[in-house]
Amino acid sequence: MSYSAFARYYDSLTANIDYRKRAEYFHAIIEKFRRTNGNILLDLACGTGSISEEMAKIGYDVIGVDCSDEMLGIALDKKFDSDSNVQYLCQDMRKLDMFGSMDITICALDSINHLASIEDVRKVFENVAFFSEPDALFIFDVNTLYKHRNVLANNTFTYETDEVYCIWENTLVPETDEVKMNLEFFELEENGLYSRSSDSFSEKAYSESDIEKLLAETGFEILGKYGDDTFSSPAPDCQRIVYAVRCIDSGQII
Repeated sequence: MSYSAFARYYDSLTANIDYRKRAEYFHAIIEKFRRTNGNILLDLACGTGSISEEMAKIGYDVIGVDCSDEMLGIALDKKFDSDSNVQYLCQDMRKLDMFGSMDITICALDSINHLASIEDVRKVFENVAFFSEPDALFIFDVNTLYKHRNVLANNTFTYETDEVYCIWENTLVPETDEVKMNLEFFELEENGLYSRSSDSFSEKAYSESDIEKLLAETGFEILGKYGDDTFSSPAPDCQRIVYAVRCIDSGQII
């Protein structure tokens, strides 16, 4: 997926997300459970690099991976502006190919839900395990079935920023809990006319039982399971579950 139009406006549309707060939350989870002395952190599906940059500020040696050239172009602009040491790689996380092993891997903002099938999720989990140090941590979040069925569903949302007006239309496929998303962007040009662009993609919700079964099968133990960026157990109506897991069967890449 290239997310060509979406990438241009992604930061504007997600301006409500406090990336520093999310990074501090991930850091707190890491400090709670870490056993390794290493500091190499992989940010899977890093997008425009906002969390990667914040994790680097905390002190991690960050590698950001994303399959979108357009997203990574924006991430590189941030890297140059901040003079950070984040390394960015253009890779599909289903075909991850790292040059060494990781101490921590994070995958944030429902990136797992962008995977089209449970087999794709398995590939990602297997890749993370293969490129992890023994006892490495893997922290990721997923949108819940509740969110897909009751919040995203067949709803239409509108967003207006200084840069763009966006119409976001969702279509729920009940049989698979997939939400197909179509985004129309209208940007005011200097001549007073609007230019129009669009992007479409989908997100799929996976059950907790399916996720947890895959984690066990791919060499992870669950350390924590939290609802909506807290340290509390997920409520029935929570929209995001955060998993903190430890790699107990790594590839031990040297």
